[in-house]
Amino acid sequence: MSLRPIITVPNEILRKISEPVQKIGINEKKLIKDLFETMYNAKGIGLASIQIGIPKQIVVLDVSKENEKKKPYCLINPRIKKFSKDTSKYEEGCLSIPDTFIEIERPKEIYLEYIDENGKKKEIKCDGLLSTCIQHEIQHCEGKLIIDFLSKLKKDFIIKKIIKKKSSSDKIIV
Repeated sequence: MSLRPIITVPNEILRKISEPVQKIGINEKKLIKDLFETMYNAKGIGLASIQIGIPKQIVVLDVSKENEKKKPYCLINPRIKKFSKDTSKYEEGCLSIPDTFIEIERPKEIYLEYIDENGKKKEIKCDGLLSTCIQHEIQHCEGKLIIDFLSKLKKDFIIKKIIKKKSSSDKIIV
């Protein structure tokens, strides 16, 4: 296992559409372990492989609270089969958009179909934070980001702020 650098905006790879996984081999299993390690290290609750530069439909997540037992999920080729009409709002952050939180309204419940890391096809019904996190990560696989819910003006402002922060962190004072 190894930590991988998380790609941040405005890197265009985040807009790339991820490819379905055809086979879960040694490389995919290593990638899954690296994704979990990288996500936990970054104190995130979800990470899509595109966020580390690999355009495959692989998502890891764990929405358990700090004092709870970990409940990791690995979703390969995830597909939402049905959305509820009821919605919920969460203030969402993203490891690829540091220090930014946006309130987003999404369907409260989803019915999800995916393949787990052992190649087993699964279906689950999710609600609450798990549902929100899955929708967020699947959108990464589609090349979409939470800033796409904002106006162009707000989106540009956030991207400029992140670019400025990146360039100022490269400076050293001697």
